[in-house]
Amino acid sequence: MTADLPYPAREIAGAVRAHGGRALVVGGWVRDRLLGRPSKDVDMEAFGVRAGTLRSLLEGIGDVNVVGESFTVYKVCGIDVALPRRDSKTARGHRGFTVEGDPSMSVEDAARRRDFTINAVSYDPLTGEYLDPHGGRADLERRILRAVDPLTFGDDSLRVLRAVQFAARFALDLDPATGELCRRIALDDLPPERVWGEIEKLLLQAPCPSVGLQLALELGIVARLFPELMALVGCPQEPEWHPEGDVWVHTLMVVDEARTRIDDLHHPQRVTVMLGAVCHDLGKPGTTAVIDGRIRSMEHEAAGVEPAHSLLDRLNIQTIGGFDVRAQVAGIVAHHLKPLAFFKSADPVGDGAFRRLAQKVDLELLARVAESDCRGRTGSFDCSGIGWFLQRARELGVQHGAPAPILKGRHLLPLGVEPGPGMGVVLRQVYERQLDGAVTSVEEGLHIARQILSTDRRASSGES
Repeated sequence: MTADLPYPAREIAGAVRAHGGRALVVGGWVRDRLLGRPSKDVDMEAFGVRAGTLRSLLEGIGDVNVVGESFTVYKVCGIDVALPRRDSKTARGHRGFTVEGDPSMSVEDAARRRDFTINAVSYDPLTGEYLDPHGGRADLERRILRAVDPLTFGDDSLRVLRAVQFAARFALDLDPATGELCRRIALDDLPPERVWGEIEKLLLQAPCPSVGLQLALELGIVARLFPELMALVGCPQEPEWHPEGDVWVHTLMVVDEARTRIDDLHHPQRVTVMLGAVCHDLGKPGTTAVIDGRIRSMEHEAAGVEPAHSLLDRLNIQTIGGFDVRAQVAGIVAHHLKPLAFFKSADPVGDGAFRRLAQKVDLELLARVAESDCRGRTGSFDCSGIGWFLQRARELGVQHGAPAPILKGRHLLPLGVEPGPGMGVVLRQVYERQLDGAVTSVEEGLHIARQILSTDRRASSGES
């Protein structure tokens, strides 16, 4: 599907041309159109008109919002319009630039400030002409990701991470010279939010995120930014269960499997599954040992929680859209073996075990990562037990959380129980019975509560 140019791009271009200038569509929309991909966001640059004139022209088309602290961008009808700009590096960091609009710039000079040649192609919506002063179209045809200007590429260290996610999203090979630039650029000036912005695109938009993660390893990004992941490289696994190789190789395979299982989820849950896949075996490096001639990683689920939190700290991951992504990822790491363990248990696993596990993690998301873990390896393994696990969870209605307590504090007031710690103790004991299936109504809950209170009163009075 080719990207269609939305309203009012042509109207903007016509208004600018009527005043002696030229407005071009630039950046990702043009790249996506050349790739035959759908694209939503449209950016335009207006050449040959001053800022005041440009704003007046845009106000004749629609409501104009002005954004940008250091450089003015006009937003009209969902399109960002700006003058071509000159960037001057003035300080370290991705914000260390002085930016000035210059309507007299040439198209070639304006495109020179962009990161990669594939993003430096512009499009004239009035003539249908592509303007490509740096060879971006040829690079797209050759499937090459190449820096526009090697001299200024390193001014923005975020471009190193953009290289990784672009290569994976668009199936491009990184130009060797550009790769060398990436290896030499320091990354310690990037705040967590900016790092996560690029990693999120890699995990959610690339069809095979492993391509970007492996490139990140080769460019030294993993070693510099994610030591928790670097520890997976070379960590051995028992060949009987993991013939594919070390934990890093397995993790890449799991991430790609997870990517195929998220398209029907809302954004926070998609993020959770992908981060759960990335983090699920972080406990192995600290627990792996050879025992009786076999490679074991005993208790690696629990051991993985701390490094998972550490990695999430580096990305500043907390809640997204009100969903506690951080807690859910930790829950997935801590329990990712449970679905198959429940299925294979010699003793039938009761409903209470499912309800209690649902207190700790979303069982639907857990099952998706567990299935990705099972299938993310070479060889043939039976993963059908995870379907059984998810079906049981759904039958119990706990796939997204444990059941709400039936008995509330207000129900205990008529029994003479005052609000406070004592009431909490009774409610927790009744709820434990509910999780076991012994309490299914308020009446049954009150019956159990009376028994608990009676036992406590006898104990406090010394009765046997």
